[in-house]
Amino acid sequence: MTGHDGRITVVGIGADGMAGLGRAARDELLSATVIFGGPRQLDLLDADVTAERRAWPSPMLAALPTLFDGLGDVHVVASGDPMLHGIGATLSRLFGRHRVTVVPHVSSVTLACARLGWSVQDTEVISLVNAAPHTALRPGGQAVVLSKGADTPRALARLLTETRRGHSEFTVLEQLGGAAERITTMTAQEWDTQAPHVDALNVIAVRYVPDLRIGAVLADSAFDHDGQITKQTIRALVLTALQPRPGRVLWDIGSGSGSIAIEWCRASGGRAVAFERDDARRERIVKNVTKFGVTVDVRGAAPDGFQDVAGPDTIFIGGGLTQPGLFDACFDALEPGGRLVANAVTAESEAFVVQLYSKLGGDLRRFQHYHGEPIGGFTGWRPALPITQWTVVKE
Repeated sequence: MTGHDGRITVVGIGADGMAGLGRAARDELLSATVIFGGPRQLDLLDADVTAERRAWPSPMLAALPTLFDGLGDVHVVASGDPMLHGIGATLSRLFGRHRVTVVPHVSSVTLACARLGWSVQDTEVISLVNAAPHTALRPGGQAVVLSKGADTPRALARLLTETRRGHSEFTVLEQLGGAAERITTMTAQEWDTQAPHVDALNVIAVRYVPDLRIGAVLADSAFDHDGQITKQTIRALVLTALQPRPGRVLWDIGSGSGSIAIEWCRASGGRAVAFERDDARRERIVKNVTKFGVTVDVRGAAPDGFQDVAGPDTIFIGGGLTQPGLFDACFDALEPGGRLVANAVTAESEAFVVQLYSKLGGDLRRFQHYHGEPIGGFTGWRPALPITQWTVVKE
């Protein structure tokens, strides 16, 4: 609960300052008694604005619930569209949408698309303001990336180059809409080696090359692995059983190369936690996660690594199924309605799965697939190890 019961008005402003504001936005600022904002946004206000100007405290989020107490109506000035990765949504969530009025400006995303001739609906928006640069890596398409500061373009260009996307079209747009606007286009590889000085107020437009977007699961060769990987055919069956959905969290137990966790994130846009006891394999998972730009928290062995991690909506057990206490710890971590999928390869793990099926129900399936291989001048079938798969939803 907060002690503030006045009205909060959030006004978006561009790099061109008050000259670019409409009448409604300008009138709000001229009538204000106190205005909060970042130093850069506050400096854009004209002398005609007589309100007291207060810069956000640091850290800001922890202070917000009580920051406006005793002030009556307050105004906030924010960059561009306050509802696009901005303070508008945060204030609406904290104080209620009936208390918060937002007067948006044209967003930097819309301005960037206008400069480049891109349609906004075909362009992904990615924020690196509070995220690691690798989370802006994509297998294809185009995106406008909201930058944290002057160093962000170089860091992202270097990652694209290191992950063999160096020929991606890479445009940095600085001070959009202002008198000092500058737009520079190179390839990511060129930007990594020839980058000019960049203003802290910038966004990055990327067209990812090569375009590797595919609807199916990835080939095994797409991952760095030591053979400990759920093979492509079985991985497709696992993803079908897991039923990825947006915003859900997967725990991938005995992750190996991280292939299931990564496919989950690619399919759903969600998050995953990969548990792997082997140090070298954990390093490979981190490398694969960085390569695909997904959000996977890499942890040590299960169940010891279950502390202080995001709770699961779904769990996949690909290894260690017969380890004493592992299954019980996994099942206990699931909320009712949570889904668990387990793959068994050995006779021991298969017997364990059958016992669980007898006790808890669910779906039990067994898969056998073959590869065609040359035998002299002919072709024969070589069987892969059969996989027993058990799926259960916790009641």
